Amino acid sequence: MTGANERPGRRVEPDRIAIIGAGHVGATTAFALMLRALVHEIVLVDRNRALAEAEAADLSDANALARPARVWAGDYADAARARIAILTAGGATHGAQDRLSVAADSAVIVADCVEGLIQAGFSGILLVAANPVDLMTLVALKRSGLPASRVIGTGTLLDTSRLKQTLSEALGVAPASIEGYVLGEHGNSEVAAFSTVRIGGQPLDRFCKDADRPDLDAMSTEVRDAGYAIVEGKGYTSFGVATAIVRICEAILRDERAVLPVSTLLTGEYGLSGLCLSLPCVLGAEGVHRILTPDLEPPEQAALAASAKILRTAFAAIPVRATAD
Repeated sequence: MTGANERPGRRVEPDRIAIIGAGHVGATTAFALMLRALVHEIVLVDRNRALAEAEAADLSDANALARPARVWAGDYADAARARIAILTAGGATHGAQDRLSVAADSAVIVADCVEGLIQAGFSGILLVAANPVDLMTLVALKRSGLPASRVIGTGTLLDTSRLKQTLSEALGVAPASIEGYVLGEHGNSEVAAFSTVRIGGQPLDRFCKDADRPDLDAMSTEVRDAGYAIVEGKGYTSFGVATAIVRICEAILRDERAVLPVSTLLTGEYGLSGLCLSLPCVLGAEGVHRILTPDLEPPEQAALAASAKILRTAFAAIPVRATAD
């Protein structure tokens, strides 16, 4: 009998993760996975084979002083047997360049990578981290033919972490003690849903005294622009998104049923469907088990609808050859 994530005649390695794209994000993700000791096998796949081999060798050197794991440069046949394939290959932004501006270039790369995976027999969970991540998640879903529950984008998990960190500094409470979400696009139209914030079960307004209430508009802008500031300074982001990727992998591999804001296909939530954006999702062994719809304030729900409209318009401009089912 074959498992739920396994095609007949193809063995799936439950302790293997594949990373497609050995650039800054891919290599940092592999390093974080290795340090967290989540799996025993990490395979790097990149069209630049020399880069993948060099990163794998460097990681193997570090592994000798860390946790036992096999790290190597492989191909799509190796990736096809992984339980999770992480797709980091895509177009790169520069400075304050909008993530949506690289959609066309990223879509062609993502479509080619997904086609290579599926042709090799992949049937596991596909985790998309290429920008613009919501559009690339939809491209990957359409090109893969996999169930929507098994094609997941990193979405606003990193933005949500930034929001909690910013609130932590303003309120003097540990980030882990703050619940709240950034929803919608991972990008300029993202929605910092302050109505979802809870500290010790208390809404933000109740927790804060009038004199202590932070400037929420400024905080929202700071969270939204954090990635651009990092890219402006060092040329790319890597540690934050890699940690978000690993957190999603943990929830899947351990069947945690954790609630995380990730990008997934909507099927009527808030009246939206046919596109991928971030809402809180219950994540476990089979991917997205359930999509949650918090009670949003009317302006937040309107902002979410506006975010969806922007994504829908941007997706329509992507080359047909990259988006065809």
